[in-house]
Amino acid sequence: MSEIREEFALFARREGSNVSALCRQYGISRTCGYKWLGLSPAEGFSDRSRRPHSSPAKTGEDVESRVVELRTEHPHWGGRKLRRLLENEGIEKPPSASTVTEILRRHGLLNGPGAGEPRDWQRFERKYPNELWQMDFKGHFAMLDGRCHPLTVLDDCSRFSILLLACGNETGSVVQGGLIQAFRTYGMPLGILCDNGTPWGIKGEITTFGAWIMRLGIRLHHGKPYHPQTQGKEERFHRTLKNEVLSARSFSDLEHCQKHFDAWRNIYNLKRPHESLDLDRPADRYRPSHREYPEILPPIEYEPGDIVRKVQKGGYISFKGSWYKISTGLEGQPIGMRPTTEDGTYDVRYVAQIVAQLKLGHNLKRKEV
Repeated sequence: MSEIREEFALFARREGSNVSALCRQYGISRTCGYKWLGLSPAEGFSDRSRRPHSSPAKTGEDVESRVVELRTEHPHWGGRKLRRLLENEGIEKPPSASTVTEILRRHGLLNGPGAGEPRDWQRFERKYPNELWQMDFKGHFAMLDGRCHPLTVLDDCSRFSILLLACGNETGSVVQGGLIQAFRTYGMPLGILCDNGTPWGIKGEITTFGAWIMRLGIRLHHGKPYHPQTQGKEERFHRTLKNEVLSARSFSDLEHCQKHFDAWRNIYNLKRPHESLDLDRPADRYRPSHREYPEILPPIEYEPGDIVRKVQKGGYISFKGSWYKISTGLEGQPIGMRPTTEDGTYDVRYVAQIVAQLKLGHNLKRKEV
């Protein structure tokens, strides 16, 4: 509960925040929300440091000891991250990142190939939070009871971990349940990027899960087949999750996994400096979406000039005396066809997204979504 309070207060205190909307998203009353805003970290946010905000009398030995303590708590964090932690704790004039690295070296805490060496960074990201979320399953692993399939959702701009869920399988219903949980708390993004595997899409076809995403007004994007770098931020997040959580312990069941996932996700979002964010924390860059999740799906409406057809069994529609296959995931759903500038060619839309292009007398050409 303390991490939920801290996260809520961090977002609610930002300029322009809608406290009432945040209270609805977090499932609390306005009275409770304003009560949480009145709490100091020492009063209610147990996972935050209770050290003084400023420590002008700190000696070099004290700082060095604190560096060693932080490295012990976070053995995979290097000099730059640890220096930012010292700053966040209020230590005035903390040592440089290179000095922190030397402290780690002296204490035998620097390890791994290339440790302490500068790295080149190249990144591409959306400009604002919630423009795009990246979603994928981390490779499943064995527990004492069954296997865990970690579902991860990451905000492309801020690297904020939206969802880290221990799942027993990779079905669309399980993913949908996890996303509903995330939508209710953080609102909905403009788009979601996933790969071409189940349940997101099968050989370019729209799945029932994909149709649900589009029905919510969220644009569904798929990475290019055999190009995992399209979801590079998710891949990097998965490596961090493996290094800092999965490799260090074994798990008994899904509940045990989720307990550790929740604790680490809180550290990742609210404490861990991120090198791709100039050592800001993901929570420093993220803010919840204003697009609230509708508990009842909105009706599907098309423009007056669109030609509407209902997708029949097997994913087919009948149009001008011929049958065209749209997608089995859209069975029973209305699609809208809009003429293009090319004679005899129509854009096939589901809700607001173009999912295919139909040319009379030819096979349907699916659009990349």
